[in-house]
Amino acid sequence: MGSFATRGHTAALGLVARATRTEQPPHALLLLGPGRVGKTTLALDLAAGLLCLAADAAERPCRKCAACRKIAHGNHPDLHILAPEGAGQQIRVGQVQALASDLALLPLEGRFRIAVITSAERLNVDAQNALLKTLEEPPAAAVLVLAADETAGMLPTVVSRCVRLRMGPVASEVIAEMLAETGKVDSSRGAALGRLAGGRPGVALAIAEQPDTALIQARLAGALLDLLHSDRRRRLAAPADLLEDAAALAAAAMGTVSTPAGEPASAAARERPGRRASPAERRSAAQQLLEVWKDVARDLSVAARGGRRELRQHELLDELAAAGDAVDAATAARFLARLDAASRAIDAYANPELVLDALLLEWPRARAA
Repeated sequence: MGSFATRGHTAALGLVARATRTEQPPHALLLLGPGRVGKTTLALDLAAGLLCLAADAAERPCRKCAACRKIAHGNHPDLHILAPEGAGQQIRVGQVQALASDLALLPLEGRFRIAVITSAERLNVDAQNALLKTLEEPPAAAVLVLAADETAGMLPTVVSRCVRLRMGPVASEVIAEMLAETGKVDSSRGAALGRLAGGRPGVALAIAEQPDTALIQARLAGALLDLLHSDRRRRLAAPADLLEDAAALAAAAMGTVSTPAGEPASAAARERPGRRASPAERRSAAQQLLEVWKDVARDLSVAARGGRRELRQHELLDELAAAGDAVDAATAARFLARLDAASRAIDAYANPELVLDALLLEWPRARAA
């Protein structure tokens, strides 16, 4: 089998491997899944496999030939990548028209001309209508791959003309292996980052490359453990600070904000005074907080049952051990299940602040010494 960069998406990789081996890819492929879960990586794996020059199709992509090296450097003449541009971060009709003209030509060096449209949900309506002609009458040697987080903003006529492939979160063990190979983190830290990233390899890599995120994560985990000893008033006052740190963590995961080591996340927020977070940003921050909270609650549940070796957050070992002695094990286990339900509620557009208020009131209370 060829050397594919995608990890964890077994079914998706099977489709790409078959298309590479038979040289019969779908004319239009729509990859769907959360941001940075690996859609673009899979699209480039398909491109590398189809354009690779290795004589044995089973060995494609070889990652050694001239075509594979050009794809790795982003300068293969038969590979075209389209991404959102400008202040509105949209893909506009002019971009699509230029792409359609390129795809109508014969390949220059390979067997196919391949187009990858990243963030395809950002195609505006005019651009999607322009794309329809290529989807309905694809040139013989053209392959079009659309990568989208969701189809809500896409025309049904565009979606229906593509072979759809959904990509879900990757197991934290797979992400840990991938990160360990990069040499950036060890396997235990890699597994924690995989969980923190919600199973999205691209997010885990971004966090691993920004050491500041470990400080923010530890600060969040410590604040949640402190709240075990807090009364109702302090708990209801906590969401603003928790979400501020979580927003910085989410932004770092997407590679958009970096805060100085040891400096509170609010320092980053002050760079954009008066700006109110969008609903999507609030949901993202809340989900990031829940990912940290799940790790803390899982370790708390283990500590409450007397476990020590199984704790994942070694930097908080003493705090977790003390908290485990003061919290009922059954209550901690039930709360862990409650966090999963809360994550689904936020995904379904429940108000993040109200969900967090309810969780903070349900967060187990430490028994008095």
